[in-house]
Amino acid sequence: MHQWLQWLALPQYGLSTVFVVSLVSATLLPLGSEPAVFGLVKLNPGLFWPAILVATAGNTLGGAISWWMGLGTHRAVDRAAGHAVGTVTDPRALAWLRRFGPKACLLSWLPVVGDPLCAVAGWLRLPFWPCIAYMAAGKFLRYLAMTTALLTLW
Repeated sequence: MHQWLQWLALPQYGLSTVFVVSLVSATLLPLGSEPAVFGLVKLNPGLFWPAILVATAGNTLGGAISWWMGLGTHRAVDRAAGHAVGTVTDPRALAWLRRFGPKACLLSWLPVVGDPLCAVAGWLRLPFWPCIAYMAAGKFLRYLAMTTALLTLW
């Protein structure tokens, strides 16, 4: 573990690694990016804010990719089912998410449900940029809280 943390902390890998890990972990792949952020900041305390911002950017971009995947899936389902573009094919269970709109993307930081939430926002055709803004806010607060808590504990 110590060897991995030292490798991660190398300036030529540190922030780019955090970005890639954060981006990939925001898709539907089961990967956590907090250890990468924590490891970099633990070994390079001066990179606290850059690491938080880079992780937020990578994770938000991953959420945006999930949003587009959800939209693309909805369009493909509509075409396959022979529905006209814009025809409602959403199950009733998604009505509550539609009611909250882009603000629901603030919860995209949650484990297990957060990443699929971004894809569902695209499926529901929620407005892209407001969704991205709420995703970024939630993810930023998560990285800030988690990294601060981990640094305090260790």
